[in-house]
Amino acid sequence: MKKFHFQTTLTIGFTVLALLCARQQILPDQSNLVPHAEDITIDTQAASHPFPHYWEQMFGSGHAGLSLRQGYRQDLKAVKRVTDFRYVRFHGIFDRDVGLYNENKQGQPEYNFTNIDQIYDGLLANGIRPFVELSFMPQPLASTPQQQEFFYHPYIAPPKDWTRWGDLIRTFAQHLVARYGIDEVSQWYFEVWNEPNIGFWAGNPKQATYFHLYDVAARALKSVSPRLRVGGPASAQAAWTGAFIKHCADANVPVDFVSTHVYGDDTAEDVFGTHQKTARRDMVVLAVKKIHDEVQASPIPNLPIIFSEYNASYSNIRNVTDSAFMGPWLAETISRCDGLVHLLSYWAFSDVFEEQGVATTPFYGGFGLVATGHIQKAAYNDFALLHRLGNERLTESSDSVIVTRRADGTLAIALWNYAPPGDGGTARTYKLSFERLSGDHRAIIWTVDRNHGSPLGTWEGMGEPDFPSPAQQQILRQAGQLPPPAIETIPGEISVGIAPLPERRNPSGPAQPAPKTRPH
Repeated sequence: MKKFHFQTTLTIGFTVLALLCARQQILPDQSNLVPHAEDITIDTQAASHPFPHYWEQMFGSGHAGLSLRQGYRQDLKAVKRVTDFRYVRFHGIFDRDVGLYNENKQGQPEYNFTNIDQIYDGLLANGIRPFVELSFMPQPLASTPQQQEFFYHPYIAPPKDWTRWGDLIRTFAQHLVARYGIDEVSQWYFEVWNEPNIGFWAGNPKQATYFHLYDVAARALKSVSPRLRVGGPASAQAAWTGAFIKHCADANVPVDFVSTHVYGDDTAEDVFGTHQKTARRDMVVLAVKKIHDEVQASPIPNLPIIFSEYNASYSNIRNVTDSAFMGPWLAETISRCDGLVHLLSYWAFSDVFEEQGVATTPFYGGFGLVATGHIQKAAYNDFALLHRLGNERLTESSDSVIVTRRADGTLAIALWNYAPPGDGGTARTYKLSFERLSGDHRAIIWTVDRNHGSPLGTWEGMGEPDFPSPAQQQILRQAGQLPPPAIETIPGEISVGIAPLPERRNPSGPAQPAPKTRPH
């Protein structure tokens, strides 16, 4: 039996065998922990099923205007390099800073596509297609001055003229088709609005007025080309989807996909209408299952399901989204959502992001995989490793492992020991035994944890500078690099010791101003 002792949160390996271990650091004061032992038998010829990488094809980002910044595009390229990043979604393509819609002195609409073209040209030049969120209301078209409280204050009222709302959508789509061609734009997605069930929509009553907003937009898009894909309701907390599908079926309104959002710290009361406590590790999975079942029972049971936002937290919690906690959480979520959803869109790929204001420190619990200053977080490396999993998933005997086969025949295995942030958890030793694997093979093992592929501890060791110097930024970037893999010979078994993450004090740090409402 070959034994491997790791002190990290995420690792992966290849050749005839690839091993990806998500786990957490053993510290000196945890050395007396008695690990729980678990034997995992992997049948290398077990039954399998397709395993599309639905978790890494789409990411969210800061609002539309930010996509013109150098830092945004630099981070986008970095994420594209290590994932199968195909689509990006952001708020505010109709907002003031983009400048698409205005009205002249006579009150007639005027359109300016200068920034629209720069935004979409830049994405396409980098191999990324838009997942177009049709939001928010252009100020001249808004029926009231109501604004959402984000830093950039989008207008959230219904249009003062519903015909002009339809004309805006139609003119926008016509321009895109004329510029990029229908063969290109038909591969995009168009999603009507963002989270209309909470503070992003001021229509009254919310659901009925949103359905009308959707109807006008969907019919306007389809009038340009029936090949354009449109969907909604883009709701928070996995809400409204059943009613939305029924409405589209009953009213014969076009719909090509259903979209919604959920976060690990959403409550069961908001998502399921119950008073039970749902753990962070379970919330996204259970919400995905809920929507899957609703669609299956709906009048349009084959609609693709897209969670166009998800993450472990919607709050700015440093020891969640900035930390090595994300590896086990992501691996477990991906494992359990297999077969239930078309796309999971992680919110967000970069901390070039200004919903609560301009970042005042590189590590404040931001949503991005890349922190301010182009510093790659542990989650960036987690996605890089999960990308290396194969497209064929083998039957497993444990809920802490994903076993896949790559196109070249090698196995890629994810293994993790989940522990909640701030909880000591349980140390575990996993013994992996391989059936129907003859001879010696190599394991190429990558690791991500607090001290490997995560810059958070390095930044804390610097004294948590809010504005790191160029030299400090370079040190942090280096700390965020994925270390070289270990290469080991496997005689047929592997033992892996995995301890939980230690509890951190002051886990949130001097964060962004706390949002007064759920922030997406």
